[in-house]
Amino acid sequence: MGYKTPTPIQTQSIPVILSGKDIVACAQTGTGKTAAFLLPLIQHILSAEKRHLNALIIAPTRELVLQIDQQIDGLGYFCGISSIAIYGGNDGVVWSQQMHALEQGADIICATPGRLMALMQSGKIDFSNLKHLVLDEADRMLDMGFIDDIKNIASKLPSTRQTILFSATMPLKIRQLIGQISKSPQLINIAVSKPAEGVKQLAFNVYEAQKPDVLTLHLKQYTSDTILIFCSTKEAVKRLERELLKQQFTVQAFHSDLEQLERERVMRAFKSKQLQILIGTDILSRGIDVEDIGLVINYTVPPDPEDYIHRIGRTARAAKQGTAITYIAPHEQRTFFKTEQLMGMEVEKPNLPATFGETPKYEPEVKHQKGTVKTNSFKKPFRKPFKKH
Repeated sequence: MGYKTPTPIQTQSIPVILSGKDIVACAQTGTGKTAAFLLPLIQHILSAEKRHLNALIIAPTRELVLQIDQQIDGLGYFCGISSIAIYGGNDGVVWSQQMHALEQGADIICATPGRLMALMQSGKIDFSNLKHLVLDEADRMLDMGFIDDIKNIASKLPSTRQTILFSATMPLKIRQLIGQISKSPQLINIAVSKPAEGVKQLAFNVYEAQKPDVLTLHLKQYTSDTILIFCSTKEAVKRLERELLKQQFTVQAFHSDLEQLERERVMRAFKSKQLQILIGTDILSRGIDVEDIGLVINYTVPPDPEDYIHRIGRTARAAKQGTAITYIAPHEQRTFFKTEQLMGMEVEKPNLPATFGETPKYEPEVKHQKGTVKTNSFKKPFRKPFKKH
């Protein structure tokens, strides 16, 4: 799965969850909190003498439920862990599929509160052997008016269960809820990650088709000996390498298709400043150890705020100065805004020269479609349900 070093929330939460104690963790989205509760839950399930409905995860939205369910697929694929995603909607087919899945049985149910309440009233869910209750993004469920549903659901679960609650904030009503549904929980508060003070952050609002020309401008404008460019996919890394080589830049892509000896050769050239520009994905941001990188460019906005911190953390190391530039296409604005929220700061967004023509406004509250262009620049894995005992 690519895990090498646990995040702070994982380091502090996993031992507590494995111990069976109740836990309340104050942690932002993008801190690795989902794996922080899924990994120990999977370990508990694998250690159980009998397989039954072991864990209930409640999340505020269908999107988050599906995201968690997909992570269960990935983390538990080779362990035979099964899960069911339960969420609302007007589709009768979805309702029938969810009812059928419940009849087949699963280790974990991941659900939105409203649909879960409806299914509980149908009598199709047996919680008598439930061991773990997880509430993810509890403060968001409060904002959406689900707290009474949460209390109702919790009251129908075994009192001996372990309660695990994650919330970005701790308003009074969440603290009151904690007192009602948990027993002497261990409290964990994770400080928000911050970029190094020496990093000058800049972001440019651009249309996707403007990115190549804007990148060319900045590569000519910033005369750093070493420049890192990050893309979100290996294919984008290769494509960008070809474009920059055509323009006679000294550039090399760094990706998983390279043999180990070639990777080592590329990294030696970059460290010795024989290679000026290195392009890679977020794997590079966590594994590179090179001093004096003067410029980091995010050609695409990383989907995870923590990845943004890791990317720009490659510059301004050891109390030195550096610059981090991010190109924000309209469909990436909402993601970048979440990153700004996590850091507790607004990144400066200068205007591009007038020669680039019209550029998009920064409107992160508006849902933009991917691929908006204004210029002419260039199924889940199958899992067999276990048999009920």
